[in-house]
Amino acid sequence: MTQRQTTDDIFGEVIYSYTRAQAIEDGVLADASKMAREAGFRIPVAISTGVLGYVTPTEAQKKNGQSYDGRLWDVLNMLLYGIRQAEVDANHVPFSVKMSGRWVKMYAVVGPGDQAEPVITIMLPNED
Repeated sequence: MTQRQTTDDIFGEVIYSYTRAQAIEDGVLADASKMAREAGFRIPVAISTGVLGYVTPTEAQKKNGQSYDGRLWDVLNMLLYGIRQAEVDANHVPFSVKMSGRWVKMYAVVGPGDQAEPVITIMLPNED
């Protein structure tokens, strides 16, 4: 019987890895887990800087009653709707959110976090 190979056997020792926690600390991702829990998510959720750009209102949008929390709530709820429409085993969920009068395409990916726990990351189509 042969011994099972590990990824280190195939690719060699990992030289460097960039963790989700580092990405949040660096501002590459923004943690949205608190509001996501309020919206009904059971696992951590983060948004990319591209999505953050849409979620963060401009001064003019603030004057018209827009807020970061309200815009993030819209993104999370449209993702929930997208998840309900997705295939049962989907780990890539496309969805759209109406922001400032136009539809913005986004997608969410479920993948392993730093400790191999399930996490969700919301991004724009040109991000990965």
